[in-house]
Amino acid sequence: MTLLHALLLGMIQGLTEFIPVSSTAHLLIAQNLLGLPADSAMFSFLVIVQLGTLVSLFIYYWQDLLSIAASTGAFTLSHLQRSDFPDSQKPQALLGLYVLLATLPALVIGYLLRDAVEALFAQPILQAGIRLMAAAVLLTLAETLSKKNRQLSTMTWLDALVVGLFQVIAVFPGASRSGTTISGGMLRGLDRPSAARFAFLMSVPVMLAAGLYELIDVFQMPGLAAFLPLLGIGFLAAALFGWLAIRWLIEFLSKRSLAVFAIYCAVLGLACLSAHFIL
Repeated sequence: MTLLHALLLGMIQGLTEFIPVSSTAHLLIAQNLLGLPADSAMFSFLVIVQLGTLVSLFIYYWQDLLSIAASTGAFTLSHLQRSDFPDSQKPQALLGLYVLLATLPALVIGYLLRDAVEALFAQPILQAGIRLMAAAVLLTLAETLSKKNRQLSTMTWLDALVVGLFQVIAVFPGASRSGTTISGGMLRGLDRPSAARFAFLMSVPVMLAAGLYELIDVFQMPGLAAFLPLLGIGFLAAALFGWLAIRWLIEFLSKRSLAVFAIYCAVLGLACLSAHFIL
């Protein structure tokens, strides 16, 4: 891998992590087109650059995240001390608890199946095609079957758990994290912007845990010094383009449907499957 490869992969990661078209599928396609090996170093690179998009989330939602964390901590402490908690802060505190609840399924499944998931990267185009087609189906179902008439303030623990189970799909390579979780929220009746906001917030713990866990392997890699510049440029590119993607998508979903993303995923998924089985 060269610095140019790392830059291109970081840009792709940033642009596609939050837009529901599967960042991993696009990275797998780019990896194949660039002739990069599907080895453990590449797997580590793809996981670490996700931390760059996590930085873009922190920057875009820093006020929300600080408020949610503070309210959730105070809410938990008040219950332990059996003291009163201001009603005005309860929505933010509950949102924080729902984010934690929605995070648990993906963290557990991701940890238990880590080796199996890494092995799937050996056939990048096939996995990309399968997950893109799955994303197309989910996005279509979300648009056609959901009422999309609830805001985030009406969310319940059951909504959070269901969306968290949808996030389990995103553990596997090629699946769209934003696509599956936004679809899960919409199928529970949330409107598009609310489903997207919760999907982005709940991705923080999973992306952070996956990235930090992978850092352990990165620090044990032979030739780490030569690998760090590649990680650095990929990380920075992912952070910059991730912020731009979040800003664009939130505006887009306030006015338009997910249909265009479903069509895009279906077309690209079919192309990947054709390439794998025919070429």
